[in-house]
Amino acid sequence: MDRVAFKLGFISIYWYSLFILSGVLVALFFIIKEAKRKNIKADFLIDLIFKALIFGIIGARIYYVIFNFSYYISNPIEIFQIWHGGLAIHGALIAGLIVTYLCTKKEKIDFIELLDILVVGIIIGQAIGRWGNFFNQEAYGNITTLSHLKALHIPNFIIKNMYILGEYRQPTFLYESLFCLLGFVIMIIVRNKFRLHRGFLLGFYLVWYGVLRFIIESMRSDSLMLGPIKMAQIVSIIFILFGIYMIFRKEKKSRK
Repeated sequence: MDRVAFKLGFISIYWYSLFILSGVLVALFFIIKEAKRKNIKADFLIDLIFKALIFGIIGARIYYVIFNFSYYISNPIEIFQIWHGGLAIHGALIAGLIVTYLCTKKEKIDFIELLDILVVGIIIGQAIGRWGNFFNQEAYGNITTLSHLKALHIPNFIIKNMYILGEYRQPTFLYESLFCLLGFVIMIIVRNKFRLHRGFLLGFYLVWYGVLRFIIESMRSDSLMLGPIKMAQIVSIIFILFGIYMIFRKEKKSRK
């Protein structure tokens, strides 16, 4: 499958970039909509989103490069070629979290309340952005068989592109995308049905994505490693523990 969506003269526009951008725009739509309802100033939000996006991409790339250091030290020019893939979501989340904290502290805005708004947009953005991995043939899983993929009723165009390095692979990008989409739907429903305490949606996101990513990483064959350990699984455990704390710290007092 061609990674290039189309060309504008000598400039190539990659599918990866288009899906990342689409995920960002959809996330912005839901974030801005909810922020207005919470009376958060548009100027602050636009400034925050711009900074978080820039530093999030930088953080995502640095995180990925660190755990592939032996390759990039021999190919340093490729560090800047992000259109070829190689953006780690955990790096983006860490950088975005730091930027958000600094901005809210400066403007005296509730940090946790804002995170409750942001995570709803983030998870739908992740669901869309994962399709960029599909076109780059990355974030794939372990070796499987054609019959197994067909038994899962996966569309043929996905199965065809999961033939990587001479073997069929588990489309882990698809599993993650679908469950992020499901998590987004649940968060929207819960937000509309219950009076939630500060941090509940943040906690739900951390637990949902933490469990999801831990399982997905057990199926992936291109994970970022810390020695013999998959780094994403370590981060997932931290997410889950902190998420549980955020969910249950005041839950009894907050439900209708």
